[in-house]
Amino acid sequence: MEFLSDILNYGYLANAVAACLLSGITCGIVGTYIVARRMVFLCGGITHASFGGLGIAFYFGANPILGAMVFAILSSLGIEYAGTRTRIREDSAIGIVWGIGMAVGALFISLRPGYTSGDLSSFLFGNIITVTDADVIALAAVTVLLLLGAAFRFRHVMYVAFDREFAQAAGVHTKLISYAMSVVTAVTIVLAIRVMGIVLLISLLTMPVAIANVFSKSYAKIALWASLTASAASVAGIALSYYMEVPSGPAVIFVMTLVLVSAKLLSLQRKKVRNAE
Repeated sequence: MEFLSDILNYGYLANAVAACLLSGITCGIVGTYIVARRMVFLCGGITHASFGGLGIAFYFGANPILGAMVFAILSSLGIEYAGTRTRIREDSAIGIVWGIGMAVGALFISLRPGYTSGDLSSFLFGNIITVTDADVIALAAVTVLLLLGAAFRFRHVMYVAFDREFAQAAGVHTKLISYAMSVVTAVTIVLAIRVMGIVLLISLLTMPVAIANVFSKSYAKIALWASLTASAASVAGIALSYYMEVPSGPAVIFVMTLVLVSAKLLSLQRKKVRNAE
């Protein structure tokens, strides 16, 4: 009850909870697309590539999230372009962007006067205190746009996720959707960095989908339940982080791991009951 009352009394905590709910929705929808298209490695590439923009922004005294956003969007578009227009394999392009982003980030951060390792801990592992009003507004805007896009282009996105050749034959603008989803993925990843951190963010995109997939094979239902699971687990993780005074990212992952294990055990139990009948 103390956590619930403090949400009303402390603005940073209210921002953190709002960010968890919104990032859970966006990550659930985007994560379903990523997993269905078998591009989980892409999330890791974009996440770590954004570290380059983060480092450059730190060096010049600019907004780190804005720097990471620019780097992440350019990286995602570059990976998509390399996978469709060049002879570079998509996984190779992701590996290249991943390495370059981390190298650039490490270089510029080390060159920053007065740099200490503590400067980056909130971006690497998440920190609820750093979530600002601007972060919540940006997440809310992206969530609304993503929900509108899902409402009007849900089937087209689903077709592209499962079979791009079939979607193209059906008259779907596969390139437009692929590039648009790459940008949405990059934006979602960067805006959720405050909550989860760069190191652990990929789990928020994949674990809720894995949990939802235990109980359903429908793309729409998985997207819905993944969003609800991610939001609920994130808020629970924030509460755990608040009471135990640990980074929010690991706390959220711990909660989602418990949910995933419980879901798997429940699924196995149901199978045993059905076989016994």
